[in-house]
Amino acid sequence: MLPALCSLFTALSCVSGVTVVTQKPPVLTPTKGETTTMHCNLGTVTTYQAVWYKQVPVGVPQYVLSSHLTWSCPRYGPGYSSSKFTSTCSSNSDCNLIISNVEVGDSAVYYCSTWDSSAREWVSQ
Repeated sequence: MLPALCSLFTALSCVSGVTVVTQKPPVLTPTKGETTTMHCNLGTVTTYQAVWYKQVPVGVPQYVLSSHLTWSCPRYGPGYSSSKFTSTCSSNSDCNLIISNVEVGDSAVYYCSTWDSSAREWVSQ
């Protein structure tokens, strides 16, 4: 097993206006080569996309992808592709980040974010 391969912050979240973004599970430790899934609930936000970021301890957040229930496929950040990362949404407020064939280089904190139109700011876990 790869220690703390895909760590996430706890599911208690940022509250901004009426938007509460939560993620589950708080920590994942997948085995090399497996597929792993992280869940994001966007709370009361129903018209904006889920945006996923990857952050390594000494780096800045990297935009992985954004997804929305009405999109046919995710939109990817530079250097990210559907062969490794994808996303599914079961509702306007529930989306998953799926990482295939997990490797040591995937070890990071992953978090989702969305736009809170009432607070006029991006909110995340």
